[in-house]
Amino acid sequence: MSKPKEPVQTGKHDLFRARLDQIIDMKHPLVVLAQSIDWDFLAREIGALYRDGPGYPPLPTRLMAGLHIIKYMDDLSDEEVCRRFVENPYYQYFCGEEFFRHELPLDRTLGVKACSSASVFSRAFRGTGNA
Repeated sequence: MSKPKEPVQTGKHDLFRARLDQIIDMKHPLVVLAQSIDWDFLAREIGALYRDGPGYPPLPTRLMAGLHIIKYMDDLSDEEVCRRFVENPYYQYFCGEEFFRHELPLDRTLGVKACSSASVFSRAFRGTGNA
């Protein structure tokens, strides 16, 4: 069983891609919220519960937790949060992307539900006393 590989922010520039921290308002509420969340803690807590299987690639915890948080914060369906992720640089920044993406970094047929089931997140937060 493999754990998700968490992306590392490089701080590097890319001639062909736009860095999110250079094109968004760093005072936007989603940016401020993203900076206040202890993503390493979530990766440890949720990573301990993570189970992968055939056909389910290990996706970064911040991506899946971020999509899950946005989904419930904005009351969106799985498909709608995926659609908005592709067109919203603030969603992408919140989910840990460094550069703007023009595609969803997961198979849309899996949906947020398949990759970040509510039971995994409930168990993670219940174990921390934050549920």
